[in-house]
Amino acid sequence: MAYLYVRRVITNNPRGSVWAAKRTRSIQANKWIPNRRFNGQSASRRRNNTQVAETGLPKNVGIVVFEQMAAVDLMGLAEVFSRPRIEADLARERRCYDVVTIGVSGKPCVIESGIIVKPQVDMQHAPPLDTVIIPGGRAIQSPKLNKEIGDWLASRQSVPRRIVALGTGIYAVASTGLLDGRRVVTHWRFAKDVASRFPKLHVNSRNLFAKDGAFYTGAGGTSAVDFALFLVEEDYGRQVALGLAHELVVHVKRSGEQEQYSELLQFQVQSSDRFADLPTWILCHLSHGLTVDVLAERVRMSRRNFTRLFHKTFGKSPSQFVAEARIAEACERLLAPRNTIESVANSVGFRSADVFSVAFERHVGVRPRTYRALREPLARRASLKARSHK
Repeated sequence: MAYLYVRRVITNNPRGSVWAAKRTRSIQANKWIPNRRFNGQSASRRRNNTQVAETGLPKNVGIVVFEQMAAVDLMGLAEVFSRPRIEADLARERRCYDVVTIGVSGKPCVIESGIIVKPQVDMQHAPPLDTVIIPGGRAIQSPKLNKEIGDWLASRQSVPRRIVALGTGIYAVASTGLLDGRRVVTHWRFAKDVASRFPKLHVNSRNLFAKDGAFYTGAGGTSAVDFALFLVEEDYGRQVALGLAHELVVHVKRSGEQEQYSELLQFQVQSSDRFADLPTWILCHLSHGLTVDVLAERVRMSRRNFTRLFHKTFGKSPSQFVAEARIAEACERLLAPRNTIESVANSVGFRSADVFSVAFERHVGVRPRTYRALREPLARRASLKARSHK
């Protein structure tokens, strides 16, 4: 049996205009689900702040579709949201999300890849939505399309809990003024133009995605999968998102703070054919003994020749490259509360927590425990800020 406690929360949003006024009355639900499992993971206390959570129905995720939209922004998100299941009463499973494609009109759309997509509904007949997603695409910069999507967002009687813009989808949302004064992320190729057209936005072209209140923005592309996993984690917890990432064969679940142009990809671009796969192999084997001899054997070179060519290609020694890769990965793993300093140290190849702490301080400037203590308040403040907008 599920026990449900419901309370009304009155919120104020100074940026709000009409849209924010519709958000001033929201319902928060605390649901205790004993001995339930989400995607094969045990569930303890789950917190869901949507009306659909109260009714036990799947959350409606609406993806706006239009001519010449980016296929990956649609397909990646739809695949992630279509898979999670939750065990209901009598050991029956139900979906966590219902994905609804919403057309600017009801006509089929030819997207950038040439695939034809027929929307399930048009914007005039869209159902109440928990999350609205505006993908990117070449046509999204059209003033006419921007106005149609923007007017629809502003006129919705049932206000979504989250509005998400991917890549160039930010043009449509920014044109409404809803993003004024907020931190946003967009694809690096369009960042300067977005900042020029919408000077009230704080544009970030480095990271993968970010949230500011009820508004979520991202770079798009393949990072849309990471973005969707982040949204699933918000709704159902970290273990559910990680289980889903495993099911989708995601190499690593990336956080929003990671770079759009990753250091690993930069090294692959710089590397010769013989070194092309080495950076990825190193990242996948950080817990192993990655000595110069081991790496040289991996690419079938002598130790001396390998060391010389590696430094020429990457501008650093093999040992320095490995050490920096280990510390960068450790920074990510330290942010997971369940990971101890010792477990992080072992997982990235350090023989003891003391050796790890010294190396971490040398590269980052503080000890691992201090780094985690400094980062946790930032995450807590972001969480509290998000709740205040619900």
